[in-house]
Amino acid sequence: MRWSWGHLVLGVLLGVACGVMLALLLEAKRSALKPPGPQLHLKSKSSLYPEIPLVPLAPDALDIPMERLSKQHLTPDMAVVKYPYSYPFLINHPDKCQGETAPFLLMLVMTQPQDSETREAIRTTWGNEAIVPGVTILRLFVLGLFPSHLHRHHQDLLEKEDAENQDLLQVGFLDTYSNLTLKTLMGLEWVVHHCQTAQYVLKVDGDTFLNPRFLVHQVLQPERPPRPTFITGYIYKNRMPMRKPHYKWYMPREVFPGTIYPPYCAGAGYVMSGCLAMKILAVAQKIKAIYLEDVFVGLCLQRLRVKPTPSPLDIFQFFGREYERCDFNQLAIVHPIKPVDLLSIWMDFEKANTTCPQS
Repeated sequence: MRWSWGHLVLGVLLGVACGVMLALLLEAKRSALKPPGPQLHLKSKSSLYPEIPLVPLAPDALDIPMERLSKQHLTPDMAVVKYPYSYPFLINHPDKCQGETAPFLLMLVMTQPQDSETREAIRTTWGNEAIVPGVTILRLFVLGLFPSHLHRHHQDLLEKEDAENQDLLQVGFLDTYSNLTLKTLMGLEWVVHHCQTAQYVLKVDGDTFLNPRFLVHQVLQPERPPRPTFITGYIYKNRMPMRKPHYKWYMPREVFPGTIYPPYCAGAGYVMSGCLAMKILAVAQKIKAIYLEDVFVGLCLQRLRVKPTPSPLDIFQFFGREYERCDFNQLAIVHPIKPVDLLSIWMDFEKANTTCPQS
């Protein structure tokens, strides 16, 4: 089945409408957040990058790392994320989406700056941009800053890695568990500024197994017309906040007083339309951002009056799954998967197209 001219026109009109709305919103945001006085600039070693404004980070912009939370209870102040805020892109690829063909799927992969082996494993497996023939897929890794004691040497290695692969987005905040919301929001800001033509945006963690062919053809279905409010993944419903401070996902009552979270997609991996990504970012400017990234996206969806789209039963597996080739061939995402396991699994999984029953 091919797209009709009506579908194409609808797609263009939706893209223009979303783009205009977000351009106006973000211009207002930039004006409101522009810091007083002269700004520093980070001069890139590559001529591909323009000078990037480097906004000095306020001390309270760096949340306390999770390793300290084992000895110190999470407080309401720590549970609230500083956003909106003009975090700078220190490594950037603004022309990534400027090819001849608009991307059908943009993968925003969340990794920590020190996870170079994870990123390399992903590049050679499910992150291969040419993995689905006839469909334009783009990949970017989103990451923050190293802890200060690791910064200088590791930052040099990170810039070398990016020079070789041209696929890192580094943003100016400390890369901690409690800043996952910032990583996602800054990934969406990059979409708004540089990739409004993406039909779908996948937010996925680095410790996952992704089946791009299944995701594209069985879930997203390129032959379908655009779906401006589409988001799917493993959907949590009627989840209650954890009120005991020693829990990893503790939520202070002062931050979220409600008794039930709105429906949300598990944070390890979910996919949304490009238009909805821009709408989520727009509403994120207006509500209090919290450190539980997937819950916060659910709060944004609630404000937008959008419900996650149910997916086929069990294709998003977020509680671990023993590998079996033909089983994984009928799944979109499995979490968690270690990079070393991903490499060994993928060597066998590539045989699935010729040895497993086709759905």
